Amino acid sequence: MITQSVVLTTTEPDAASEGQRYRSLLAAARGLVRCDAAALLRLDGDVLRPLAVDGLSDETLGRQFPVASHPRFARLLESGQGLRFAHDCGLPDPYDGLVAGQPGILPVHDCMGAPLRLRGAVWGLLTLDALEPGAFESVSPAQLDALVALVETGIESAHTIQEMEARAMREQAVAQALRSGPGATRELLGSSAAMKKLCSEIDTVAASDLTVLVLGETGVGKDLVAQRLHARSRRRDQPLVQVNCAALPETLADSELFGHKRGAFTGAVQDRNGKFEIADGGTLFLDEVGELPLTVQAKLLRVLQSGEVQRPGSDRTLKVDVRVIAATNRDLPAAIAQGRFRADLYHRLSVYPLVVPPLRERGRDVVALAGGFLEENQHRLGARNLRLSPASKAALLAHGWPGNVRELEHVISRASLRAFPEQGRGARWTAIEPHHLALDAAVAGGHAAAAAQPPLATTPTDTGQAGVSVFGGTLREATTAFQRAWLADALARHNGHVANAAREAGIDRSNFHRMLRKLGMRSASAD
Repeated sequence: MITQSVVLTTTEPDAASEGQRYRSLLAAARGLVRCDAAALLRLDGDVLRPLAVDGLSDETLGRQFPVASHPRFARLLESGQGLRFAHDCGLPDPYDGLVAGQPGILPVHDCMGAPLRLRGAVWGLLTLDALEPGAFESVSPAQLDALVALVETGIESAHTIQEMEARAMREQAVAQALRSGPGATRELLGSSAAMKKLCSEIDTVAASDLTVLVLGETGVGKDLVAQRLHARSRRRDQPLVQVNCAALPETLADSELFGHKRGAFTGAVQDRNGKFEIADGGTLFLDEVGELPLTVQAKLLRVLQSGEVQRPGSDRTLKVDVRVIAATNRDLPAAIAQGRFRADLYHRLSVYPLVVPPLRERGRDVVALAGGFLEENQHRLGARNLRLSPASKAALLAHGWPGNVRELEHVISRASLRAFPEQGRGARWTAIEPHHLALDAAVAGGHAAAAAQPPLATTPTDTGQAGVSVFGGTLREATTAFQRAWLADALARHNGHVANAAREAGIDRSNFHRMLRKLGMRSASAD
């Protein structure tokens, strides 16, 4: 018999203890009925979500099962007292290929389950599965009833404890996260030590109004951290407003954050509320805050200090009550040393820093995350049971994931598209093999792209001085040399015409002029 047991880190404040309670229930269930795998799934709306599994792959914990897409689950929920499926039942089994500890993707041959009720309402499902046909033939209806009663009593106890620990605030956060159905809302997922530590820190600071700075590499899920912070805060019923600071042109950043009065500048034809006013009473998430222009940084600092916003074009100040969460993948202390970020703003933002661990430090979380992405692609493509082969799981665990969770999502999406056409008519599942993942090709492609980049040559500038190779001197000298070479080349292609060069580069003309002046360069035209 398979005895592996794993539990998902959920969005509850004490997921480890709750998970242990559910795991104990599964252990008791397997003591009454011998099987290869068991699972507890909670019904949230029209979606079944695994809370604990015993004998199933940890990939299962990343999945959500819409009842409409899984007819066996639908039959179990409608059965009233539970039922056993014949081993040759034609309905697709949701657990095909998910039984742990097997050398390959194997079908489930015997399946039995029953709906579970909590305080008169359907709570979810208990499912039992075996690889041997006819394994459950000797299980009588009385045994199944006793098993259901045992598990329901345990669920009632676990629920009561959960209410005492979490209260209404945390239960509401979970309900809000799941209300939109599969794929519409994502949340932090994982049972690794690194993720448990992060979730514990989030829950510690969420109830306060402290400003939080979320740090981490690109693609680790900093936006999900912000969402969890807001969902666990006293502001959870108020708006969470997100601003991508990297996408704000310097000329519009003022208006976007602080609003403006009619006539404040050309094109301001009516009053406009800024993001601070929209988020009043709630949370403002400043993503990529390290990209804000220095002029906007100064105004942001004043708002954080005083809690007051002054719209451009207005003499009146507005009081706002906003909890600020900022995020960046930049090294802000290094940016401060280079004069690109204000030290006083950094200290205002980093009252409580949270570091999101990269995927390479999260162990088997990669498999659970992959399971969630496979489930999304399965419904998007209309495929039957997209499953990772054992070799693919090993490949995912061995990969370095420089692009983190976002890279994993893209890898799984591409692999699903490659594998889907290979599904034979009537196949019970579609196996994702290592060649579908193409991880070696992705790594090789990245190295080839880097090797194909030509060395940046010495370029004369229009100041008459020879440029410096960007690979020499200090980082600041190399950066300045590259900027001069890049600007000179852009101007040369357009005969010194700044407007045309700026348009090609996607830079506002005034910013292009400002860069030229900063570097002591002149253009041939006066535009």
